[in-house]
Amino acid sequence: MDALQALRDATEPKPVVAIIGGAVAGSEAAAACAARGAIPIVFEQGVRPYGKIEDGLPRWHEKLRDKEYGKINGNLSRDSVVFVPRTEIGSDLTWSHLYEGLGLSAIVLANGAWRDRPLPVEGADAYDGKGLVYQNEFVYWFNHYEDEGYDGPVFEIPDDVIVVGGGLASIDVVKIINLELYGRALRERGIDVDLVEMELKGIPRTLDKLGVSAEDLNVKSATLYYRRRKEDMPLASADNPSPEKLAKLQAARVKIMDRVISKYFVKFEPLCRPVGLLTEGDRLTGIRFQRTEVVDGRVRGIEGTEFEARAPMTISSIGSIPKPIEGIPTKGELYHYDSWDTGEVHGLPGVFGLGNVLTGKGNIRDSRENAIEIIEKVVAAYLGVGDEPSEVPGQSSEEARVVAEKAASGAPMPPEAMRALAEHIESRYRAVGYAGYENW
Repeated sequence: MDALQALRDATEPKPVVAIIGGAVAGSEAAAACAARGAIPIVFEQGVRPYGKIEDGLPRWHEKLRDKEYGKINGNLSRDSVVFVPRTEIGSDLTWSHLYEGLGLSAIVLANGAWRDRPLPVEGADAYDGKGLVYQNEFVYWFNHYEDEGYDGPVFEIPDDVIVVGGGLASIDVVKIINLELYGRALRERGIDVDLVEMELKGIPRTLDKLGVSAEDLNVKSATLYYRRRKEDMPLASADNPSPEKLAKLQAARVKIMDRVISKYFVKFEPLCRPVGLLTEGDRLTGIRFQRTEVVDGRVRGIEGTEFEARAPMTISSIGSIPKPIEGIPTKGELYHYDSWDTGEVHGLPGVFGLGNVLTGKGNIRDSRENAIEIIEKVVAAYLGVGDEPSEVPGQSSEEARVVAEKAASGAPMPPEAMRALAEHIESRYRAVGYAGYENW
């Protein structure tokens, strides 16, 4: 009997767990809940469940994306899992009804971090779309603009773009810009080049093979402005590292970033933070930066060191945070958690956060089973300066298992509530035209 049929025909109480988001974290949690005897109901806001694997992972990661798609499909296509697409919590289904009205045993928030953190300069958002671009829609455009019938945002990338950031996503952004710029410059010379192949080989090697010099193309490239140093970049991290471990982490970060700079012609400007806007009419034309120093781990601005950087486009890539949902408490930019280990949400018993929705971070973390050398290898591979990547930074099936164990131990759902939930799900299926995972 499949899970939906079990809800329809329920005569005995059973744990039923709602999981918000069907990508890596959500699908892992669904499989783990099912393995513990609970019925997982996965509510996915999109048509497809792949989340940032599809829309945030740059398209040159073809093999890695297919591998992750396979994992997600394998988890969500099981008879023991109920998948409900095109259902956004807060609009298609209110939080109050989900949490209070359905009688669920527990809820797992695995909806990821989809909201761009604002550029930290007063008045900046007035120029969104007028010289200022945010990373999530930019990467989405790059991944999909060649799709048939694409009708999303459209960007014409100028040369000499400013990128404000410092993490994995910001490196993805500068790589996209430079690959597009060099690809365009080559096409103007009548040379067609595949951007995915150029990402794999690197820009210098591609030009050498074509017999074209970088100087001939006269591309200025993008510049990544970062408020800290290379060795501080959040490419690999560990909790409370020893001085020896910290030194190894810092050396790994520098090595990785140096490879990125040389392989993709990235320009890097460390120790500066945005403090003002340069504008002409209704457009952003650059950023005023201030030099910084790192003192006892904190960034401090240096008086009298401001400088201007002009550019036709500025891309803010300083991270993503969860979208607010009315009814879920927040603390600062994130949801409010009582425990960062279990993801227990403050004031909402039986609700747990998982994956990027918990911290808003997508950086790979060190753990007991991952030595610094392994962390370096995984991050370097992801950024195109190492071997073929085998995993996506920041994903952990162990975290999903821990949360699933807590969620699946919630109070069993009464049979009448289970049957009512089945009716609600079937009504939603009719509304969105869903007729089973494989067909969908």
